[in-house]
Amino acid sequence: MKTSTDRMLTRIKSIYLYIKQKGAVTTNELVEEFGTTQRTIQRDLNVLEYNKLVESPSRGKWTVTNKKIRVS
Repeated sequence: MKTSTDRMLTRIKSIYLYIKQKGAVTTNELVEEFGTTQRTIQRDLNVLEYNKLVESPSRGKWTVTNKKIRVS
């Protein structure tokens, strides 16, 4: 796997765990926490949302879903 892919997957996993720990976060909070652009965070959230791991009950707010996963 490419290094950039490893970094992306690690960041997505970290974002998921961060949202799970906090309960609900805003997109801007994730931008500040992970020190990346809003567009990058949005792409990562789209991956998580596509896989039904997070949802946005209101615009700009994110929470984890009840989908069971195993984090390794």
